[in-house]
Amino acid sequence: MGIGSFIRSMFGPYERRISEAYRSLYIDIDIFAERMGEWVPTAKRILEVGCGEGAVTERLNATYPDAEITAIDITPRIGRLYRGSLDGVRFIQCAVQEIAATESGQYDLVVLCDVLHHVPVAFRQALLDAIRATLAPRGALVFKEWEPNFTPIHWLCYASDRWLTGDRIGYMTRNETRELLARSFGDAALVAEATVTPWRNNIVTLVRP
Repeated sequence: MGIGSFIRSMFGPYERRISEAYRSLYIDIDIFAERMGEWVPTAKRILEVGCGEGAVTERLNATYPDAEITAIDITPRIGRLYRGSLDGVRFIQCAVQEIAATESGQYDLVVLCDVLHHVPVAFRQALLDAIRATLAPRGALVFKEWEPNFTPIHWLCYASDRWLTGDRIGYMTRNETRELLARSFGDAALVAEATVTPWRNNIVTLVRP
């Protein structure tokens, strides 16, 4: 168990503001949401896997105000800092395999943002396979990960991920990420790639099986 949640809870009513400021050191999630909106302009049903406390979910709700959004995570703190509309938005504490079993082929858009490096290597392919099972026939996955390099910001990011969450982090290179995605979705499914400010480490991939 990491100490990040405990530290942030000490900020009381300022916790959400501090969390947003801290996150912005690494990624501009508003720009990330804009990219999703450009790549997948219409989506009626959206699944966010590993939604955490709801920061990206909030942007999804603003970007797709008419969509039904299901945000899932295994953490008991799921959606705790979400401040968007709850009309059409549900938070469920579960694994994606449960959604794949009960709602197969139902989602136009699945979002996986900065989750996979927290997942043990042995379970990553199964997670992506489960995501594919949730996609509608013309559905898309927007996949975002942090690519390692030898810059100070990467080591700061690693320290944050490792010690604040307590997880054993395993980042992947861009080629490793492509190979992993291709095994679940096929080589031709990786149709677009971009970076998100403020760092080139933020790699976003559009996957259409």
